[in-house]
Amino acid sequence: MITPPAPARPFDAVLCDLDNVIRYYDMSRVAALEQAAGPAAGTTADVAYAPEVDLPLLLGRIDTAEWETAIVRGLAGRVPHALARDLAAAFARAPFRADEEVVALLRRARKHLPLVLVTNATLRLHDDLTSLGLADLADHVVGSAHVGAAKPDPVIYATAVERAGVPAGRCLFVDDRAENVEAAVALGMTGVLFRGPADLRRALAPVLGEGGPQFCRECSFA
Repeated sequence: MITPPAPARPFDAVLCDLDNVIRYYDMSRVAALEQAAGPAAGTTADVAYAPEVDLPLLLGRIDTAEWETAIVRGLAGRVPHALARDLAAAFARAPFRADEEVVALLRRARKHLPLVLVTNATLRLHDDLTSLGLADLADHVVGSAHVGAAKPDPVIYATAVERAGVPAGRCLFVDDRAENVEAAVALGMTGVLFRGPADLRRALAPVLGEGGPQFCRECSFA
């Protein structure tokens, strides 16, 4: 009896986001300050993540201290100056942790194929990974501040694909932001919109030998 060959896996490398997939920030201090002082919940995040405030940080043009100062400026007129400084400091220096389930899945996958972290992050990215105990998690780390391009700019995707060493069409791309996944799919990758570890587990099933559903190359597992 001839045993049929196992089906080919649908990808040969994993390109994975960091924030809100692997790393999570504790913003409880910011929330407490906003609740006690009166600005609407999320005000600080709205200021901090405004493109004119956030993008220079993510492109490596300013450091975290300068970003903190920019947040203070953005809060001017909304809250007293002293509170703006406290909110900016709490936001820019928020502690973070890694999701151990996601980390374990990625470590398993890396035994079978290349893993590249591709993330919009500051110049402190490598130090942050070290502090999380994840300096050895991936084969390569592609950060926006070091590349000078942030997702969904095709430049950062091209850099990540080059580091992966396989064609874009053989890459699985995992991210929590739909626009980033859509950009990857437009370049030929298989995209996974991450909402929790179960999404990653399903996506990696062909590699981990756990079975799983067929891939949707346009949006995958939302």
